[in-house]
Amino acid sequence: MTTQVTTTDLQAFTQSWLDWYRAQEERLADPHGFLAITGLHWLDERPQRFPDAPGAWWTDSAGVSVALADGEELVVEGTPVRGEHHFGVLPERGGVDAVWGNAVIEVAKRGGNDIVRPRHPDAPLRTAFAGTPAYAPHPRWALTGRYVAFDEPRPTTVGAAVEGLEHVYDAPGRIEFELDGRPLSLTAFPGHGAGRLTVLFTDATSGVTTYAANRALTVEAPAADGTVVLDFNRAANLPCAYTDLATCPLPPAENRLPVAIEAGLKIPRERGGA
Repeated sequence: MTTQVTTTDLQAFTQSWLDWYRAQEERLADPHGFLAITGLHWLDERPQRFPDAPGAWWTDSAGVSVALADGEELVVEGTPVRGEHHFGVLPERGGVDAVWGNAVIEVAKRGGNDIVRPRHPDAPLRTAFAGTPAYAPHPRWALTGRYVAFDEPRPTTVGAAVEGLEHVYDAPGRIEFELDGRPLSLTAFPGHGAGRLTVLFTDATSGVTTYAANRALTVEAPAADGTVVLDFNRAANLPCAYTDLATCPLPPAENRLPVAIEAGLKIPRERGGA
């Protein structure tokens, strides 16, 4: 009976991981996902035209603007716009998606810089995408930890996939856990969704079997006693693992784990993984 229950639990565990993995791949391969990006254009006060987007773009104290030529049109929040359009001042890590035919023109702010990042469904990186290699899921890598909140959120500056760019996050706390009896901890950043946390990390597999710069782990909201689950089977690649046209953050120094986390997504085939 015990073996049967264990087998059933393992099957459920594996199926849950497969559902997560497929959802990751679907988001990545979306017609306007990160594999569809064709350019990363940095704006300044000089109007600039780009080969993969309509109009001339610039930014100044009033925010991002575009001047569309005769016959050019964008659809912004469902409304067609022509001529000159002002997107205004964008919040850090915020942005607006403007539709141009079957493409989406992402207008965003990253690391204090305004950018234009067109996304075209026929981008070669997207059309050639054949999936991401991954370790087989195993319950050994679903670890119980404890979330310890800081007295006050700590502004934490980290580097980025783009040289010279920095990101600043308010870290609310850290997660303490053990692996094979070794005490470890990770600084956590706010995640997507109420109470969720995001952990950026590297480990001894980074640059060997997993992407060198970073991986990311979503952690569900801590229980009342601070208990959390670190399921490293769901360690995901950030967009910079696939394309040089991403501005992904790097882990803080203390999140470079001195152990091998042989779980989660591996080096993408686009970067030579197998």
